[in-house]
Amino acid sequence: MFKQHLLVFVTAGAISMAAPFAVAQDSPSSNQQAQPSQERGAWHHGPQDPAQRTQELTKKLNLTSDQQTKVQDIFQSARSQMEGLRQDSSLSQQDRRAKMMDIHKSADSQVRALLDSNQQKKWDEMQAKREQRMHDQHPEGGSDQTAPPPQQ
Repeated sequence: MFKQHLLVFVTAGAISMAAPFAVAQDSPSSNQQAQPSQERGAWHHGPQDPAQRTQELTKKLNLTSDQQTKVQDIFQSARSQMEGLRQDSSLSQQDRRAKMMDIHKSADSQVRALLDSNQQKKWDEMQAKREQRMHDQHPEGGSDQTAPPPQQ
């Protein structure tokens, strides 16, 4: 009887220790480049889901439900535009990257416009940290022509 309880206990412990690794394996995989998640510093594949990005901003900026809806719509629109650009083989890689950066900047400014002054201050700090990370990753000029724009 004791051996059975010990076996159950050891098995449960092993499962609970392996669960975080199994969850990490569940992230959507695609042929898009991996990008860091700002919340945990972990890596995930492709652009972050608009709903996830909205949830992260809700936690960091205390978004209202109205703001959440609008922010998620902005992120979804930007994601759709980015996907369209990825499909467009008529553009050079440099032109595609420039248009993606424009979409990203537009989405950022639209989100910022929805925020109150306290939220904007936090948003600006988050953007400054992101810019610093970008500069740290590419100190020789600030950008790598092969990398897509960063995701939040």
